[in-house]
Amino acid sequence: MQSSEQIATNTARPSVFREEMVWRELRTVRDPEIPVNIVDLGLIYAAKVAPLESGKKRVEVRMSLTAPGCAMSDVIKSEVEHKLAALPEVAEVHVEVVFDPPWNRSMMSEAAKLQLGFDLDYGAPAAAPNKPGFKILR
Repeated sequence: MQSSEQIATNTARPSVFREEMVWRELRTVRDPEIPVNIVDLGLIYAAKVAPLESGKKRVEVRMSLTAPGCAMSDVIKSEVEHKLAALPEVAEVHVEVVFDPPWNRSMMSEAAKLQLGFDLDYGAPAAAPNKPGFKILR
């Protein structure tokens, strides 16, 4: 258990910006139609931080969507902008939605594929049976 002095020190200490904070925040954004975060879906193509003259930071994100006509595109983009703008020392956020290269399922992390029920060999041709006849499925 923390003493009151430790608690006061922890709450009074200002947050220091680190680039991994950007990725942590991006992982909290989910496509409302798919229960996986946009990083594991492979929708984030680039995220970089640039210093501004004021000493603050500008975060630039290049991302895609699962389909060009995604009905939730504005919602996802807006959530990314709001979450990144709330980070300490961030003064500007620019999110660019691109479709080149087009997103495909191979861009998903292995965790996302498993979470969505895709096998690691999704799309591979089925193996030929060793013996003719019936196969018992359990």
